[in-house]
Amino acid sequence: MAMTLRLPEELDRELEAAAAAEGVSKHALVVEGARLALETRRRRALVTEAADYVDAVHGDVIDRLSKT
Repeated sequence: MAMTLRLPEELDRELEAAAAAEGVSKHALVVEGARLALETRRRRALVTEAADYVDAVHGDVIDRLSKT
């Protein structure tokens, strides 16, 4: 799917330099960055879900232990 991406000039310069240093296109770096951002969001959601579960199931024990 085609998309136009407008970047601030400074970010575009940094992206250009990083792409040149790695020997890849700016497009490839943007795609990789998008994938990393989505994976980070997915992992954060899983950690939050796990923490909520532990709190719901064992919150009373954790609370009691924190007071000892």
